[in-house]
Amino acid sequence: MFWSDLLIPGVPWIEKIVRPLLVYAALLALLRLFGKRQLAQLNPYDLVVLLTLSNTVQNAIIGNDNSVTGGLLGALTLLLFNLVVVRFLYRHREIDEVIEGNSTVLVQNGCTVQSALDEELITLHELEAAAHRQGFESLQDVEKCTLEPGGTLAMIGRKPSDEDLRQRALIQRLDRIEALLTASR
Repeated sequence: MFWSDLLIPGVPWIEKIVRPLLVYAALLALLRLFGKRQLAQLNPYDLVVLLTLSNTVQNAIIGNDNSVTGGLLGALTLLLFNLVVVRFLYRHREIDEVIEGNSTVLVQNGCTVQSALDEELITLHELEAAAHRQGFESLQDVEKCTLEPGGTLAMIGRKPSDEDLRQRALIQRLDRIEALLTASR
């Protein structure tokens, strides 16, 4: 009795294979529908949703079965199917772009694109925190920031203008003159 409960699935093998595939496809579609933010830019609310999501779909994946063999078959099915999907999309970029979508510009020339922030449900505070993590003092130092289809934020720093470079050089010269004057006293 112990070994049969442990090793013999309580549902047919084909059901153990089809259930994870259906849940995988449904979750992929739902995550795409609910936006790129869910994938990488998590706030505490998003994290709670993703953690409880796995528990919510657990019975849909395993069905009425608590056997080790059934659980391993379901896990193996998910991993193999994911491998097939990733390899297929790697070779078919155009399909990958349709599924994942395009990047969204959030900052352009140091100015935030509020409509894009609103569309992606990213607050100014969250964007500023991401800029700080990437080494920028403020969003004005960011030439362009895009939310990539995978959910990562890509930030490109602003290059100083010729006027900014001249001003920095002038300030450095003045600092050297001041240091020389201080040293000669």
